[in-house]
Amino acid sequence: MTWTVPAGQRCWSVSWPQYTPTDITPPELLPAALARHVPDWAEAAPTPADVPDWPRRQADALVPFQLDARGWPLHPHGRTGRTGRNLGRWGENQAADPIVVAGTGDQRQVLLITRDDIEEEAIPGGMVEPGETAPAALVRELGEETGVDLSGHRPIILGRDVVDDWRASDHAWVASTSALYLLPAPVAAVAADDALAVAWWPFGSLDQLDDAITTAGRTLYAAHRPLLHRALDHLNRS
Repeated sequence: MTWTVPAGQRCWSVSWPQYTPTDITPPELLPAALARHVPDWAEAAPTPADVPDWPRRQADALVPFQLDARGWPLHPHGRTGRTGRNLGRWGENQAADPIVVAGTGDQRQVLLITRDDIEEEAIPGGMVEPGETAPAALVRELGEETGVDLSGHRPIILGRDVVDDWRASDHAWVASTSALYLLPAPVAAVAADDALAVAWWPFGSLDQLDDAITTAGRTLYAAHRPLLHRALDHLNRS
């Protein structure tokens, strides 16, 4: 069971000798498994000590992070109650989240997918591939998961933030570039890749979106709520 970290003990500078986070490393990323086979989505390093390029990763990070006395990366938001790795890389894993909004006023809608890993409604995004830029990843992920091609559109970059991803741990986490795409009306979308389904949802407010998703018997992915809230704030200021 994962620890619940009290707010006063999240900060790495606060001493907590009793802290024993839960290891969330899946079987395929354990050292013995990596010695036999490295999944195509993961790096081969069994521990952060086996990563040779921490200075470069720190320089390239969307959100600054520090290393501990062992040279292991520390989650920028502090202790998570989890250790190990359930993501492709140790340290920051960069993601891209395209928020596609169509229409205006009472007719405004947002495009969401049903994720195949947690079966919740989410922004159609994913990980930035090695050597890829965030703008390219935004277009690629959207196309792969919904069939919508917005390569000719210029998005509004909303932020670059650590997100509360369910796979995050003390030493591996997700930082996302979120971007807003504005369309005059909804376009056809087809679920593919990591999406079980795709749909346009009412987006006049976050409450309206919540109500629609709940009425449909679905759940909104909690980690994306702040990103959607930021998109609404931008739209309401425009």
